[in-house]
Amino acid sequence: MSPVRALVTGATGQDGSYLVEDLLAEGVEVHALVRDGGSRPGENELPEQVHRHHGDLTDGSALEALVADVAPAEIYNLGGISSVAQSWQEPALTAQVSGLAVGHLLAAAFELQERSGSLVRFVQASSAEIFGFAERVPQDETTPIAPVTPYGAAKAYAHHLVGVWRARGLHASSCILYNHESPRRPDTFVTRKITAGAARIARGLQDELALGNLDPRRDWGWAPDYVRAMRLAARAHDPHTYVIATGVAHSVRDFVAAAFLAAGVPDWERHVTLDPRFARPSDAPEQVGDATRARSVLDWAPTVGFEELVEAMVRHDLELLDAGGA
Repeated sequence: MSPVRALVTGATGQDGSYLVEDLLAEGVEVHALVRDGGSRPGENELPEQVHRHHGDLTDGSALEALVADVAPAEIYNLGGISSVAQSWQEPALTAQVSGLAVGHLLAAAFELQERSGSLVRFVQASSAEIFGFAERVPQDETTPIAPVTPYGAAKAYAHHLVGVWRARGLHASSCILYNHESPRRPDTFVTRKITAGAARIARGLQDELALGNLDPRRDWGWAPDYVRAMRLAARAHDPHTYVIATGVAHSVRDFVAAAFLAAGVPDWERHVTLDPRFARPSDAPEQVGDATRARSVLDWAPTVGFEELVEAMVRHDLELLDAGGA
């Protein structure tokens, strides 16, 4: 029997790299859309077994041709603009790669399914940013979608498209992912900025860490757990929308305190300063998800707690410094 064939976008990112490894371990034939020009800072190298296809999420016709050529049984769309801050700087590009591109992939998946007569399973990596300033805490799959950032708006458009194509008969699921971290998180994200800064302060390489608002509360989970949820959604009997979250919120201040404690620096307050340049506009005060559906339908549950994931990130950053890294 031929192995299952999967197509992954965003394969060199934090989530994509874990997903590719998990799929390969299952014996899946993995194809990845990769950008021309080599890897960029914060990207992960792909294993040799991965079939690479050079292209761009801005080229819709090429995306459709790629799906037709590869003919995957599973499509995981993890590509797009991953930074809310960047979405404010490049809102049109964000709409194109995180919104419009999804429409091309879904249309191509449906056409492939119709042409081949075989089920094509599609998973969209959505985001809690689609909920914006949600009054309901925690949020679940019935929470009104009301984004307040260009990133959230693009993700909301893609999320709705998944529902449209699911109604047409495509096995299309949307996983609404809450914040999830790992040592593979690029340092352009505040969580990695915190753990890397705590590590450098612990080693005497810097004295101060400048951050924006410490008050926002987020539901932080372990990235490999969330990747596992996407694989489970792809293999579920019926397609659906799933909130993927731990159900526990912590403030940015909590994250800072945990990171400095893990680095052996308990008096974090004297090292952290607030700089309004790093405060994000339209930052939701609290995002926390109710993953009841994922737990009951997918038999999914997080395996790594908040303090453990922060400690893992700090330990990684300390090891990088001790090995001579920046």
